Amino acid sequence: MSAMDPLFSKRDLELMQGDTPTPLYHQMYTLLKSRIMDGTIAHGTQMPTEQQLAEMFGVSRITAKRAMDELAAEELVERRRGKGTHVTHHYAPEPVQAPLVGMLEKLASMGRHTRVKVLDVERVVPPGDIRAELKLAAGEKAHRIIRVRSSEEGEPFAYYISWTVGIQKGFTKRELEKGVRLDIIKENGLNLTKVEQYLGADKASLEVARELEMKPGEPTLTLVRHSYTSDDKLVDILYCQYNPKRFQYRMSLSMDEYKGG
Repeated sequence: MSAMDPLFSKRDLELMQGDTPTPLYHQMYTLLKSRIMDGTIAHGTQMPTEQQLAEMFGVSRITAKRAMDELAAEELVERRRGKGTHVTHHYAPEPVQAPLVGMLEKLASMGRHTRVKVLDVERVVPPGDIRAELKLAAGEKAHRIIRVRSSEEGEPFAYYISWTVGIQKGFTKRELEKGVRLDIIKENGLNLTKVEQYLGADKASLEVARELEMKPGEPTLTLVRHSYTSDDKLVDILYCQYNPKRFQYRMSLSMDEYKGG
C-alpha cells in the first residue's frame, strides 16, 4: 500500500463524501480511473488489495471491491488469482493544439491586485503527461498547488492547479496566500524568461463549480501556461479554469506580431 500513498493526497481522500447522491464506490472508481487514464498509475503497476484500498479511503471492503470491479469491467485492470490486480491500460499523451504566446510581465500584476485562497499544497507524483513534460523520473515528485483566485470584492473567478519543480522554500499555504507565487519561484533562483499559453474550453467539475459559484457542467474558459527558465527548461505548468461571467482574457498584439487574415 505504501507504493500507492504518493498518488493520493490528503485532499484527494477528503473529497470522498458519503453525503452526496454519488455512491462512494463510484467516487472511488472515478478517482482511481482518472489516475490510471492520465498515466499517474502506469501500465503494469500492481494495485493495492481491496482491504488496503478500503483502509486507505476509509470505506468498506465491499465498496472497494465494487470500485475495482468497475475498473476491471472497463479492462483498465486485470485480476489474476495469486498474482493480484495489475493496470492494463497504456497511457498515451495527446498533443496540445493552438499555442498562444503570453506576456510574463502581466502575470504578477494580477496576483497583487486579487485575492487567492490555497486549497492544497503538497509534493506529490504528477500524472504521466506532467511528468513527461517536466522530464521527471518515475516516482519523482513536484509541488502541486490548488488555488482559487477572487476579485478584490471577493468574487471567485479562477481555479488553478499548478505543478512546479526546483522549489526549496516558500511554497506554504501562508506564504502563497500573502505573496505572489511567481515572486516565490524567482526567490528560489528560477528566473522565468518565457511563457507559452494555450487557450481552450471545458466543463466545470463538481469541485470547480463549487469554488467558482457555478453549476456543474457549465462551460469554463481554460488556459494552460508553461513557464521556462533562461536555459529553456520547463519548470512550471499551470492549469486554469475561469468563470467566463467574471473573467475575460484580453491580448494585445502589434501589427508586426499579428499574422491573421
